[in-house]
Parts: sequence; structure tokens; C-alpha cells
Amino acid sequence: MNGPQPPSRRRFLRMATAGPLAATGALALGAGSAHAADSAYVMCYFTESTNLGAGTDYGLHLAVSTDGLQWTPLNQNNPLVTPTGGAGGLRDPFVMRKQDGSFVVLATDLKGTDWNRDSVNIHVWDSADLRSFTGYRLLKLHDMTDTHSWAPEAFWDAGRGRYGILYSSVNASGHNVIMVSYTTDFRTTQNPQVFFDPGYDVIDGNMAVGVNGVNYLYYKRNQALVGARSTSLNPGSFTPFSTPVAHGGTEAPTLVKSLTSNTWYLWGDTYTPNGVFYAWQTNDLASGTWTALDQRRYTQPVNSKHCAIHPITGSEYSNLLAKWGAPAWNRLKSYNYPARYVRHAGFAARIDTYPIDPYADSQWKLVPGLADSSGVSFQSVNYPKRYLRHYSYALRLDENDATPTFAADATFHRTAGLADSSWASFRSHNLPTRYIRHADYALRIDPVSTATERADATFYVGH
Repeated sequence: MNGPQPPSRRRFLRMATAGPLAATGALALGAGSAHAADSAYVMCYFTESTNLGAGTDYGLHLAVSTDGLQWTPLNQNNPLVTPTGGAGGLRDPFVMRKQDGSFVVLATDLKGTDWNRDSVNIHVWDSADLRSFTGYRLLKLHDMTDTHSWAPEAFWDAGRGRYGILYSSVNASGHNVIMVSYTTDFRTTQNPQVFFDPGYDVIDGNMAVGVNGVNYLYYKRNQALVGARSTSLNPGSFTPFSTPVAHGGTEAPTLVKSLTSNTWYLWGDTYTPNGVFYAWQTNDLASGTWTALDQRRYTQPVNSKHCAIHPITGSEYSNLLAKWGAPAWNRLKSYNYPARYVRHAGFAARIDTYPIDPYADSQWKLVPGLADSSGVSFQSVNYPKRYLRHYSYALRLDENDATPTFAADATFHRTAGLADSSWASFRSHNLPTRYIRHADYALRIDPVSTATERADATFYVGH
């Protein structure tokens, strides 16, 4: 659940006692496990921009990826569907393939940052293919009073023959715990009970079920991500074991298994508006230790918050792109400063650290070169009459005056990245010995010869 945790306050529970469901607990692979045909990923999220301005939207957003690291937002990073009930907005969406092969989407019933709003419900949609969403409803999770139902996620419990829905609520002692309610159809739930309570505040539970006979639960504690594990799926059976990982106040853990190797990734989100995603990796989930992933290797969708990631098939990946489309704009990430992106500020071009305000300053349409259609020109998204051009070697955002000089100054030729051939570099059209590079974070065109200059002149073209 993104956002600061509310102050602890004693809450009163009217909870059903554990029934027959609590007595079972045979282990089985969860519905979240990858199918043999899976070869890509889908991410769901909502969006918040700096200061909750333009780019903030509490609807369901999706992005797709072939490697689970670099993402293509769908529908121009606009929502695919928005709740009509409850608070009229969502946070913390979660997507999962059910046992019948279709998908279910869950989300917190909360619009914006009204942390004191309590709800016994979550948002639910059904989807055959993530191209359409049907059966929207509010699903009641419990009868507890004066508490919330944050960050719902689900897993398949074969021993119970039901799905468990995890969510965060406050117990009678006044701190957040991870609850579970069980369902067969995501229309009614039974047996709400505490799933994990280590005796201190925890939120944002995320599960990996049936990994070499062990179930893993990652959660937020004290602005860090921590793991617990159990050989059963019984409530109360999980024991903390991992080394905490964090980067600037981290929450919303998401475990992702590589589809091509034994690598696991752990994603986390900073809790501020327009939070930054960080990722870690391990080749041994049982070790509980993680290594920070180089930010060159992953790029979050712009303004994305509290994501969930799920494997999909290659045909589902292609069909989602065909239905919703890839963005008509790009962002350019610096190779040697991968937390920074190309943007304009005061019509001067530079690289600045994400998040960028306003975020549209970092969005560009790569159009056919104004002086040579085999080249490329960078058209501003929020100032569409203006293009990046060089002037006295400095790059700035100027209005196209339709002269041959402007067209030549605003045209560049994309080449293999000078520091990494899988990235990109951009050579000036009319000063072909010079490339776009950053120097003291300002963009200019310069001759490039040293390793540092080659890194300065290399960019990732993504979204």
C-alpha cells in the first residue's frame, strides 16, 4: 500500500472464528506460477505524478514486457478501466491467472491519499484475456469495524481448494497485520483471519507459492522489504528469515521469477507520490539475500505506483499490444546516470533524475528527421511545435521555423550505442563528427573519443 502508514490506533474486530478451512493446509503450486507457454509479463499499477498533478490516475493501468524488466505501457499509459463503486478509484492493483486460465484483477478501494478511509471491500474484475474487463463488483472481505482492506493479493491453495486473498488491516493491538479471506469465485469470501502477525506493523503481503516445497511471503516492515516462509499455507505458520532490503523507504514488494533462468527479482516502490521502483535479484530464493539490480536493466512505466507482475503467453503479449497499442512517445535514459532521463527545462535540454516535474518534459516523439527522413528529430510532447536542436553546440527546445538550417540542426542519425551497442547514440546531421551527449547534465553535441564521452553519448530509448 503506497503512502505513509497511518498512526496506529486501537481497532475493534468482529471476526468470524476460524472454521474448517483453517484446519487444512496441503501445499500446492499457486495460480500465480508460470505456465509452460508463458514467455512474457504483464504489469498492473496506478499512477501518481509529483505533487499529485497531471499524470495522476487511480484507474487500472497495464504494461507489458518480454523480460520483466523493460516495460511498454498500454493505452498511452492511460487507464484501461476505472472503478465505478466504492471510492470511485483504486490503489494497489493485482492481477492473477485463475485455475481456469482466465484472469482476475483485485485492487484497494481507495482513491487518492485518504488514508483514514476504511472499507470492508475491494474492487474486482474478471477478464478472459486482459483486453476486456467484465463483472465489476465490490467484494466484501470481512466484518471488522474501523479498519481498512489494503493491497489485496491472491494465491491458490490446493489443499483448501480455494483462493486465499491477502490484505492488510489493523488488529486489536493497534498495528497492521496481513489477513486472509478465502474464496472459490471472488464473489463471496469466508473465514477472515490473521495470516501473518509477527507482533509489529506489517503491510503489503506478496506470495510465491510452492517453490521447492516452500512458500514465501514478502512484506513491508519499517520502510524495508522482508521475507517470511513456511512449508504450509496455514495462517500463522510463516516465520521471518530474510535480510531486509530497502532504498529510500521501500514498500509494495513484488516477487517475479525469470522465465528463462533460475533468477528471482524483487521489486519495491518508494512510498512518495511518483514513487521510484527499485529491483533486486537472487539465484537462491531460500537464501533470503538480494543484490541490487543495475538501473540500466529496468525501466518502470512513467508515474507508475505499487505494481503487480504476472507471466503471460506470447500470444497474450501480442494481443495486448494489438488491442491497446504502444505509446506514441518515448523517454531516453542516460547510460552512465540511469536514474536520469532527457528532459527540457526552461527550453534547455538536460538529464534529470526521475521523477521529473512536469513529467511530460521527458516525453518525446521520435519523428522522421526534418532534414533527412532516414534520420530522427525529437518533437516535444507538451510543446509539439518545438524540437530539440543544437545551437552553438548546446541542445535546446526551439519552435520549428521551417528553415533548412533549423531542419538540419534538429536532425540526428541513430546509431548503435557508443558505450553499449544494445542502446542508442545520436549523431548530428549537419555536424557529423559530433554526437548528442551530456556534460554536467546539460545536453550538447560534441566529438566523442574517450570512454567517458562514449558513455555520456549513450541512451536507452524506452517508455
